[in-house]
Amino acid sequence: MPGVSKPADISTRRQRIAELAKQMPGKALHSLSRHIDMEWMREAFRRTRKDGAAGTDGVTGKDYAANLEENLRALLDRAHNGLYRAPPVRRVRIPKGDGKTRPLGIPTFEDKVLQRAVAMILEPLYETEFYDFSYGFRPGRSAHDALKTIWNGTQEMGGGWVLDVDIASFFDTIDHAKLRDLLRQRVTDGVIVRLIGKWLNAGVLEGGVVTRTEMGTPQGGVISPLLANIYLHEVLDRWWVEEVQPRLRGKAFLVRYADDFVIVFAREDDARRVQAVLPKRFAKYGLTLHPEKTRLVPFCRPAAKRGQADPTSPPGSFDFLGLTHYWAMSRKGRWTPRQKTAKGRLTRAVRAVAEWCRANRHRSLAKQREALNQKLVGHYRYYGVTGNSESLKRFYQAVKRVWFKWLGRRSQRARLNWDKVNRLLDKYPLAPPKAYHSVLAPSAKP
Repeated sequence: MPGVSKPADISTRRQRIAELAKQMPGKALHSLSRHIDMEWMREAFRRTRKDGAAGTDGVTGKDYAANLEENLRALLDRAHNGLYRAPPVRRVRIPKGDGKTRPLGIPTFEDKVLQRAVAMILEPLYETEFYDFSYGFRPGRSAHDALKTIWNGTQEMGGGWVLDVDIASFFDTIDHAKLRDLLRQRVTDGVIVRLIGKWLNAGVLEGGVVTRTEMGTPQGGVISPLLANIYLHEVLDRWWVEEVQPRLRGKAFLVRYADDFVIVFAREDDARRVQAVLPKRFAKYGLTLHPEKTRLVPFCRPAAKRGQADPTSPPGSFDFLGLTHYWAMSRKGRWTPRQKTAKGRLTRAVRAVAEWCRANRHRSLAKQREALNQKLVGHYRYYGVTGNSESLKRFYQAVKRVWFKWLGRRSQRARLNWDKVNRLLDKYPLAPPKAYHSVLAPSAKP
């Protein structure tokens, strides 16, 4: 039917791309863009968020949908005949937990749709090559799959030595020339290569000035996470599997989520050798490891056997994907790895709720309670992992305190006491803490 996409047909075509990639390992494919037709573009539009912030042209998803067929047809024609011009992304800065900001690039809505269309082509191709220990921005995988892998791995090994790595300004320092070279190893389709080149060179609009560099792909772009995975697949993943692991004396495993990764080693000497060579490997591709945030952490189970770690020294901890990983005694009296909300993440979450309560304290109690419950449940859905109940309770109690603090400032004559607070909670209850993720449950990844 005209104007209606057919996801089932798109899925079949994507499966064909994956099968062709498997049949031609290491070879470049040159006829991919033929899949991008109006049906493909409608599906790309369907998969694109409509409520996101507008780019430099100010066009929203709703605006674009008002004349969808004509807009998609014009976009498809320009993409195929080479007339498409990638507009610069609009840069905004979002606060980080350390008081600094993170740059975020917002493409135009039309650019998001076209990037989604190209990502739908490249994803099945590269999914045949990516390794299982890569979890970020991949279909059927999540941060909680990565967290579960760390728990299982450290539990099985009894801990070890954790190389906690931080890549300095990764998205801003990806080398365009090297990325193009990596892409050409698997993709020589002129339309695809040309579009990616235009996005890399589009530049960033900030303060009325457009800046273009030979490095970086903006965080916030639809295709940026996939390009980042392609880059790190070569820089780290393939190198780890083909060159590093065969030379190790003990067990080790790598877990990567986009540009965040940790490597767990059973032996300290293995860990120190990799720690020494890792900066050189990344420098080869124009990347730098943060010298202060990259560290080697002793993470052996307490009272480990001699030769693995000093049984008199306390085990260390490390943060990964917003949670602190540490050892604790289970109810059965056994040492087990645990995960709790990282201190900085908890502080940041409470601060954000306090700011919201201050700005919205004059809304009705029912509306405030509804919004706060959405924030609470959203927090629980990410941080609600096995063993993190205390951190969830602290967040819940902190939300109650800041809510009633700002409610008490709505009127000088309506000061709240605990009796009034309890009556309010009976009428407008807040969502209690809940664990959504169990390390004992089967993994969701394929």
